[in-house]
Amino acid sequence: MTTPYRSLDRLIRPRSIAVFGGKEARRVIEQCDKMGFSGEIWPVHPREEEILGRRCYRLVADLPEAPDAAFVGVNRALTIEIIRDLAARGAGGAICYASGFREAANELADGNDLQEALVAAAGDMPIVGPNCYGFINMLDGALLWPDQHGMLRVESGVAILTQSSNIACNISMQKRGLPLAYVMTAGNQAQTGLSDIACAVLEDPRVTAVGLHIEGFDSIEALERLATRARELRKPVVTLKVGKSEAAQLATVSHTASLAGNDRVSSALLARLGIGRVDTLPELLETLKLLHLHGPLASADISSMSCSGGEASLMADAGVRRSINFRPLREEQRNPLRESLGEMVTIANPLDYHTFVWGNRDKQTAAFTAMMQGGYALNLIVLDFPRLDRCDAADWVTTCEAVVDSSKATGAPAGIVASLGENMPEETALTLMAAGVVPFFGIDEALAAAENAAAIGAAWARPVAPPLLRSFPEAGDIVTLSEAEAKGELAAAGVTVPRGRSVATPEEAATAAAALGFPVVLKGLGVAHKTEAGAVKLNLASHDEVIAAARSMTAVASGYLVEKMVAKPVAELIVGAMRDPVAGPVLTIGAGGILVELLEDSAILTLPATQEAIRDAIAGLKISKVLNGYRGNPKGDMAALVATVAAAASYVVANASKLEELDINPVMVLPEGQGALAADALIRRRK
Repeated sequence: MTTPYRSLDRLIRPRSIAVFGGKEARRVIEQCDKMGFSGEIWPVHPREEEILGRRCYRLVADLPEAPDAAFVGVNRALTIEIIRDLAARGAGGAICYASGFREAANELADGNDLQEALVAAAGDMPIVGPNCYGFINMLDGALLWPDQHGMLRVESGVAILTQSSNIACNISMQKRGLPLAYVMTAGNQAQTGLSDIACAVLEDPRVTAVGLHIEGFDSIEALERLATRARELRKPVVTLKVGKSEAAQLATVSHTASLAGNDRVSSALLARLGIGRVDTLPELLETLKLLHLHGPLASADISSMSCSGGEASLMADAGVRRSINFRPLREEQRNPLRESLGEMVTIANPLDYHTFVWGNRDKQTAAFTAMMQGGYALNLIVLDFPRLDRCDAADWVTTCEAVVDSSKATGAPAGIVASLGENMPEETALTLMAAGVVPFFGIDEALAAAENAAAIGAAWARPVAPPLLRSFPEAGDIVTLSEAEAKGELAAAGVTVPRGRSVATPEEAATAAAALGFPVVLKGLGVAHKTEAGAVKLNLASHDEVIAAARSMTAVASGYLVEKMVAKPVAELIVGAMRDPVAGPVLTIGAGGILVELLEDSAILTLPATQEAIRDAIAGLKISKVLNGYRGNPKGDMAALVATVAAAASYVVANASKLEELDINPVMVLPEGQGALAADALIRRRK
């Protein structure tokens, strides 16, 4: 379903503001005055004559003109009336502060109905909320915000959007040097979701990047629209996605659903769109600092320098957990580093430069410059500052000056990292930001920022992904196909399956085995978990062995599938698909067979998927080492595996409206040039 897009320009960049209510409305006026809002502010109140020196109006109809923005801070019932009047007057939009709508549906029987009435009253006029604080625009000093905050006016900066008003308050108090242009809340997202608000702030030329704190995706279509516009404007978006959607877990039938995991689907969806994802609020803020100053990174190659071996080790160990690369130094860097640092320093990356050049700006600049000339996407210097109330920080300031000098001389992106975030004074962070050097609060946070900036850069370097497969399930009962039926459908879609026949009796199974040629595999049909039920027999080499095996399955099987035995594979993988309630059908690729639970090695692909995306997903698996010929063993037929996964993906796309689940386990990958076969398959779909 297509969601209508309403322009938020007048609402978030207003020239006139109307405020409705008591103390909350008064606070909005106070904040606008305090931050130097230059437009008109019109209080509306049923009894007061004036508020903070401004004449009060009684009704929306009494206002001098339709306001660009309105803060509606009254009870929930009156909110609906005021919103209806504002829409009729042609207002640019409104913040709905009141609670007691859908978020309180468990406590208030009319919560859902009131929210629907609110949306209907707004019509084409944008509203944000309800159950929301509003927003802070520090570019124009426009604050539809009924509370304290910790922000200052800026000329450019990042926008941070969240559903949570309290999280927004907390973010506004940050002391990390991050310039905040907008802090905005969305509340219940009754009409306007975070993605559409993000699209609106992206259009402001003074905004450099956007951060989203997401509890639940509001609209996939709006999220795709946001990703597309971010890429066009070269303004990156990064998310802190929390919570998990409530999808049915079908692990009782197969491994596919449990391997996918809805939170992992969210990560795959964001990666497809070129949107970063972090795990904590500090990571969000540190990533936005990097993106504000330098945008997406050209690669994941990072350098690190510190005056301590302990710090160098911390950086190296933290890098193991991240998709970054402490690339070895280039030969041409070694002599300049040796000349500036001396013979006793081990030249490496991460580099411990000891304290031989401590306090010497010229020598530090020479060393930092030599490192920054190595073509790294980001150059980090670990530097924890002393307490300014008890210690002298002169030498630390010298190091900062050397880093700034080197960054300016080389044009290379640079950052100073405090291993303990509290050791970076806010004044120092602000000074570094002004000089174009990122002040990172924490090693893990710095590397999370680099990882995300590199991932966004890599995503933007690839062709734009096709629109996400939108598929809504058809009505009808869900049925499970037999293995023979499932393999027949997959074979028609281009998936290679073993030669085989479906038969009814043990005698027919023996006859089919002789025609296929021994050895064979015999499987009982109509059994969900064949191995556990004893309904799979391998390497049957004669007529009598087939008869005996079939008769042993009589109690559990409704028929038999006889297949030619496949040669020993290089590796076994699982390829599956399930329907995610947000992203729709998604594909899972991972280590298969008995390794499914042991390795927990899988990747998620949103659909449709390109062959490049499939290859990248396989390359990221632990089992890819086996496929590439681990310790001299044969390499797997990678081309055939990619083709198999692509065929399975095409089958899912073609049957998206009725397919509930696909499970191919294992896909047996044979040595190079010999192919890949679907040895077992399960399909659940609507009739």
